[in-house]
Amino acid sequence: MAISSLSLLFLLSYFLLIPALFASSTLQNPQSVVDQVHRSINNASRRNLGYLSCGTGNPIDDCWRCDPNWEKNRQRLAECAIGFGKNAIGGRDGKIYVVTDSGNDDPVNPKPGTLRYAVIQNEPLWIIFARDMVIQLKEELIMNSFKTIDGRGASVHITGGPCITIQYVTNIIIHGIHIHDCKQGGNAMVRSSPQHYGWRTISDGDGVSIFGGSHIWVDHCSLSNCKDGLIDAIMGSTAITISNNYMTHHDKVMLLGHSDSHVQDKNMQVTVAFNHFGEGLVQRMPRCRHGYFHVVNNDYTHWEMYAIGGSANPTINSQGNRFLAPDIRFSKEVTKHEDAPESEWKKWNWRTDGDLMLNGAYFIQSGAAASSSYAKASSLSAKPSSLITSIVSSAGALTCRKGSPC
Repeated sequence: MAISSLSLLFLLSYFLLIPALFASSTLQNPQSVVDQVHRSINNASRRNLGYLSCGTGNPIDDCWRCDPNWEKNRQRLAECAIGFGKNAIGGRDGKIYVVTDSGNDDPVNPKPGTLRYAVIQNEPLWIIFARDMVIQLKEELIMNSFKTIDGRGASVHITGGPCITIQYVTNIIIHGIHIHDCKQGGNAMVRSSPQHYGWRTISDGDGVSIFGGSHIWVDHCSLSNCKDGLIDAIMGSTAITISNNYMTHHDKVMLLGHSDSHVQDKNMQVTVAFNHFGEGLVQRMPRCRHGYFHVVNNDYTHWEMYAIGGSANPTINSQGNRFLAPDIRFSKEVTKHEDAPESEWKKWNWRTDGDLMLNGAYFIQSGAAASSSYAKASSLSAKPSSLITSIVSSAGALTCRKGSPC
């Protein structure tokens, strides 16, 4: 299907603008960035994205969801990511692996047919599920590189035990999974590859823990009620997109950055897009340190303490989000500048552009990035906040059936 010039402008500017903006820790001149984007659009060779254009306004979903043969073309999903994690190919170039055994989790000697057996293999794999299943892991699910966990076509829950760990690996896609009620694990042996297993200390109890990982995409998952974070990315992790997820009933939702002293996180780049932050959430949607964080076209319908916060001088670019402030008993401020006096945090580059503030919600901007010229440079990648209902209407794990659009 032919793509409109407006859609092409949107897609190319998203792919080409952000790395140009933040290729170094020094903010470039905004007008130069705009000029560079237009030169790239006019001159650069471009990948044929093949968008199907279902018309939702959500560029990820419009890439694949209206294909009635999605089940036969599963690995095409890897071409649909946007943002910093857009190059996460997961198991696109490998075989399809079908999980048939939802029990019998052996952390050291996993059995063929189990999810753990699949994720530790050295070769790329696109992992799917034979039927609906609930998987209660005995220890952390430690993933190897170039894996996709694809829950489409089944209702798959990872719950009741330790959950997913992405540690010092690359090219991971997690799609269409229910992840909830995750517990701590550890003080146990756990296998991470066919050749290696080792001693694991006590884990945090995250839904998805990204530790020194890169090229990661977490999309269309439903997450709630874990011991620590729903999705945490720390210790130099980067090139991450967190999109189309539905998050509910949790305190510390998303931590991006290990600690104020861990300066390696200055290279962290995370896109948080098209998610629904819903009922029962308290804080950290996300909480950021050091790096660059693009928070774009999300729907915030509940927070108690704050929605977006951080410390250690992160750059936070909030665009086209909808913030519905909670009941008067809770904070209506979207932002929280932590662990620094006002004289310091006023220099941090936090900006809001095109965000919709409802029921008294307000965003405190700071730093040079609040300028109108910077807004012009970065607004190319955001949809208007008026489209949020359409964009996030299907956030969370989807109900997909073979032979029909998902």
